[in-house]
Amino acid sequence: METCALRIAALPALARGASGSVQALFAALVVFAASVWCASAIAASPSTAPLSGASPSTSAPTSAPPQPAPAQSQRVTRWVDPFIGTGGTGHTFPGASVPFGMVAPSPDTADRGWDHSSGYQRKAPRILGFSNTHISGAGIGELGDVLLMPALGQRWSRATTDFSAPHHTRHEAAQPGYYRVRLPEHGVAVELTASQRVAWQRYTFDHPGRVQVLADFQHGILFGDGPRVTQAQVTPAPERGEITGTVHAKNWVEREASFVLRFSQPIASIETLPPKPGELAPRYVLGFDVDAGRVLEARVALSTVDIEGARGNLAADPNTSFAATRTAADAAWASLLGRVQIEAPARQKRIFYTALYHCFLHPSDIADADGRVRGPTGTVITARGGQYYSTLSLWDTFRGLQPLITLLTPERVRGIVTTLLDHHHAMGYLPLWTAWGRETWTMIGNPALPVLADAVAKGLVPDLHDEILQAMVETSTQDRPNAPDWAQRSWADYTQFGYLPIDKGHGEAVSKSLEYGIGDDAVARVAKAMGRADVAERFARRAQGYRLLWDAQTRTMRGRDSNGAWRAPFDPIVPTSPMNNPGDYTEANAWQYTLTPALHDPIGLRDLIGGPKALGDWLDAFFALQAPGDNKHLGQEGLIGQYAHGNEPSHHIAFLYAYTDRPERGHALVRRIAKDFYSDQPDGITGNDDCGQMSAWLVLATLGLYPAVPASGQFIASPPLVPSAAVALPGGKTLRIRGDSRGADITPGGIRVRLNGRVLDSLAVVYRDVMQGGSWEVATPR
Repeated sequence: METCALRIAALPALARGASGSVQALFAALVVFAASVWCASAIAASPSTAPLSGASPSTSAPTSAPPQPAPAQSQRVTRWVDPFIGTGGTGHTFPGASVPFGMVAPSPDTADRGWDHSSGYQRKAPRILGFSNTHISGAGIGELGDVLLMPALGQRWSRATTDFSAPHHTRHEAAQPGYYRVRLPEHGVAVELTASQRVAWQRYTFDHPGRVQVLADFQHGILFGDGPRVTQAQVTPAPERGEITGTVHAKNWVEREASFVLRFSQPIASIETLPPKPGELAPRYVLGFDVDAGRVLEARVALSTVDIEGARGNLAADPNTSFAATRTAADAAWASLLGRVQIEAPARQKRIFYTALYHCFLHPSDIADADGRVRGPTGTVITARGGQYYSTLSLWDTFRGLQPLITLLTPERVRGIVTTLLDHHHAMGYLPLWTAWGRETWTMIGNPALPVLADAVAKGLVPDLHDEILQAMVETSTQDRPNAPDWAQRSWADYTQFGYLPIDKGHGEAVSKSLEYGIGDDAVARVAKAMGRADVAERFARRAQGYRLLWDAQTRTMRGRDSNGAWRAPFDPIVPTSPMNNPGDYTEANAWQYTLTPALHDPIGLRDLIGGPKALGDWLDAFFALQAPGDNKHLGQEGLIGQYAHGNEPSHHIAFLYAYTDRPERGHALVRRIAKDFYSDQPDGITGNDDCGQMSAWLVLATLGLYPAVPASGQFIASPPLVPSAAVALPGGKTLRIRGDSRGADITPGGIRVRLNGRVLDSLAVVYRDVMQGGSWEVATPR
């Protein structure tokens, strides 16, 4: 949860601003198999042309992707509701995208504020227009490039200041790769779809004749007050129906976005609106004359590099019509989501498949069709393999989403890893959180390290191990003179004391120290795998620094100064966050951060607490101790005792009962969390979805495989939340998961796990075994 948006927004002058394409033959079969269903859905929308099949326009994978699981004829996209998470604090958007897509056209109901960090809130009263890039589930507003808003007639002039339309949710519809809304007051229906790098907007007007379109290049989704544009070069070519340009902006990140906006007919008139104070990018009212067909289309191609890159992306788009683009987007989603089939009631399927859909909106592949991309320093580089991923919410996603990607989309892992390495090459250290390829400096720790260690442990990038270890070591040891003052500019105090002392000016000292331990352990694991015993021993020792913060009296992780004295006064229940209630923890309290070391050393932490029974007692107290109440800006949502499911530091904790004498309590809690904090309503995600991490938790819990130690290459087995599931794996293999309550021979409270008939002697199951496929059975007591 990036409620750190509030601490960033409070700093002056924005100081903290901070695909796999499916093989052609298979795509054709998918499109044919689904044509009847798609045609019926599209027939319900006015002014839609007949569909034609096309290959999904996602980026090329580096290896053959898994094929969908059996029963693909049951097209799973029908279970996805993109409006889930668009209400409350979920912060998702309902617009169109392909898996891992660069563009995502979607309605914007406001252009600033924490509630509108995705640009959209389901209950918002008005729609400002439809911009073409969005971030799903974050707590900080960014992107929102090239906003368009159509209207029938000639209602707007230079004196117009409000171009918005009332937001009628009853007129909205969405499915993967497609969004539609009718705006009665504007006399138009708006439809959105997308390919990998091109956003499509189609307007069907109530009557033929003169119509207008607002083209706003100043617009963006802000976390501050703006204006965001620092310079802009925009050139209309009305006879070609085209506007091109580059907009430089400073918001969460400093970035530039180049675009080609092309309409389906020439622009009949252009009126430049008077700029508001501080605005540097133009806003136009465009006039068009639509014929009896009443349809006007707009395509928007984006590039991080330049206008020629955007033009190349437009030319490389394989889709020749809105309908073909929509068909291809649906086929891409059906192929990807169809890799998992579950047996469940309709409501549970809606929740599950929408979560799975949210998992693969990000990270976004922002490389141009020619492989160029503007890297973190603003220099243009050529992406290895033609893929470069951004919207890397690593502090959130290293815990669950990234391991899920290795399970369900392993063909994406190499591109993500090379992106991390290219970022290191440019910056001198691995990224924290990137947007549009730029470092946001958001959140803490070194969250790229466990992502890389996970890829190494799973054998997914063997040829990159040397480069990976070098990047990991340098990230963990070299000073960062160009980093903001709240980031880890120097490692001197951490190296000297084994933790960050509270009297040395380190805010969030306990949380940072504990999360650096996760990274240290990741380095040690990779070094050990490569036979570098000296490096492995050094970082394994550093990773044990959490023991210095364990306060046996309060039985929590507690801040201490450079003389070893404990933080006083001290209340382990009070949550802290830098700009809301500054203290030693990051969007959490001492209770919630105490089990952070279990993300890399669960056995060591368990023994420090006192063993299996003592850890069980601690967990029982944790889930029972009453919290002060919800506070979304301090990470306190989705509460069960001290457990806060609405923020990531708690996500692994229920699974830690596997290391106690009472694992069944963890299983019951996982079921309760899934039931209480996820639904099929707009507020059905409790807490920011955080680029898919909240959704990934549900997907993994449903399958009964959770990466409680993310860098280990293992999952913790738990009873699945459905009777059965089938997961498509590379090489035509399938993992068939089955929950079974007939295990009469099981010790009370335990579970028995069988993989291909072999009873496992541990609840930790190795990734490579899972990827062999076959039968996976989890038996629980009667």
